[in-house]
Amino acid sequence: MDARAIIARLRRHEVPSAAELTWFAQGLADGTVSDAQAGAFAMGVCMGRLGPGGRAALTLAMRDTGDVLSWDFDGPVIDKHSTGGVGDCVSLVLAPALAECGAYVPMISGRGLGHTGGTLDKMEAIPGVTTQLGPDRLTQVVRDTGAAIVGATARIAPADKRLYAIRDVTATVESLDLITASILSKKLAASPDALVLDVKLGSGAFMKSPDEARALARALTETANAAGCRTSALITDMSQPLAPSLGNALEVGEVMRVLTSGRADDPLAQLSAELGGVLLSDAGLAPDAASGADLIRAIIADGRAADRFGRMIAAVGGPVQFVENWQRFLPESTVIREVPAHASGYVTAIDGEALGLAVVALGGGRQVESDTVDPSVGLSRVIRLGSSVSTGTPLATIHAARQEAAEAAEAALRAAITIEETPGKLPPLIHERITP
Repeated sequence: MDARAIIARLRRHEVPSAAELTWFAQGLADGTVSDAQAGAFAMGVCMGRLGPGGRAALTLAMRDTGDVLSWDFDGPVIDKHSTGGVGDCVSLVLAPALAECGAYVPMISGRGLGHTGGTLDKMEAIPGVTTQLGPDRLTQVVRDTGAAIVGATARIAPADKRLYAIRDVTATVESLDLITASILSKKLAASPDALVLDVKLGSGAFMKSPDEARALARALTETANAAGCRTSALITDMSQPLAPSLGNALEVGEVMRVLTSGRADDPLAQLSAELGGVLLSDAGLAPDAASGADLIRAIIADGRAADRFGRMIAAVGGPVQFVENWQRFLPESTVIREVPAHASGYVTAIDGEALGLAVVALGGGRQVESDTVDPSVGLSRVIRLGSSVSTGTPLATIHAARQEAAEAAEAALRAAITIEETPGKLPPLIHERITP
């Protein structure tokens, strides 16, 4: 086969065959395809459409360029993926709760890039935790504790790693077909029996409109189910941070408050239960999603999820007594200051992306992959939409390494929060469910 012929087909708005897409994906992984050809391929896909069949073929082709994990457990292997938001630390709540229900959860996650936080960075805010495990060690940890949150090895979907880097510099990141193949080639390499997708919608998400979020959710669910993995999706709200904290150690703190206090009405706990309920139902561990959600809530409320989380953390190198003493172990910033409101009224809008970028500027995220992350910085006690405020009411608390960084974050935070005389309409936590 010839890369030029495949690119020419895309230019004519034709869909390459499954064999051609498999050849091209392998060429991405082994270097047969040049950077120029990879860029032309990405642009060709971006300017046209692969359609459901082509999208599924590209996804499986990219998955099969590397290792595809296999398991021998006495229960279903299940997983969850979020398309990215701010204050989104659901994975740390959900993985141990699902494990307590009899599932096995080898959750291969990513790092933060852009305005969204990364699950691996949050895990590594806990002293001693390692998220890079070889296949044998990963299998042992999941067998012993039921769950592990780890990073992908270089042998997981190497074609995607190469293509993503090309997309990043060729303005082709937004392609629905390429987004779908990128997400699912890695997720399906972990061979889950069931998968739930948390597709974010709103100011703090990549998908800003309902139509964009719905199109992505449908593309992901159709492709994953075509690949043989039972998959559902929830379109969830990201018009404000999910948890009231942004930043790695601060978000771990929110996770621990939920797990150790049993706060079932907290948005973080609510969304964890709803996503978990869908997964338990799809995996055959609950009769329906509502029953599954009730089970997750009960496991969080009575402390079983916290105990399981502690076992998971210890198994990957964290403190044995982390759950009992988490406040002592998490790093703290040297500069902590409240940001008071300069007007009275109601909080009617929050620019989540701007808040996420403010945390990046504090050192809590990355502008390029090689950046070092400060786990202690970020924002806490971020005010919620609909809140009534008076002059002087705290809008958030800044955690910074330096005074000048805190001042810049304060300016960004004030610009990101809209206060008006009358309250606005509050969005639902869950907008829509997409089922097979």
